[in-house]
Amino acid sequence: MRIYVFKSEANEGLCAFAGDADGNKLPAQFAPWHSEGVIEVSGTPPHNFSRIKIESAIRLNGFQLWRIKQPVAANGSPSTR
Repeated sequence: MRIYVFKSEANEGLCAFAGDADGNKLPAQFAPWHSEGVIEVSGTPPHNFSRIKIESAIRLNGFQLWRIKQPVAANGSPSTR
């Protein structure tokens, strides 16, 4: 299965994997969604995510959400870089 990667414009750091290039099943409350690329059948998902779990979520829900963690500064607060 090809896995399509999207990023939410409405919710900073929120991303999604979807089974279709248009992202038709992505949650509307986080739209608009922008395509960030595709993971081919032989490709590896980013951040060491489990391809099996991603594909299972897509079959069940049509998508899987994930969040990009903000880097933490030395003082413990989110970095503003």
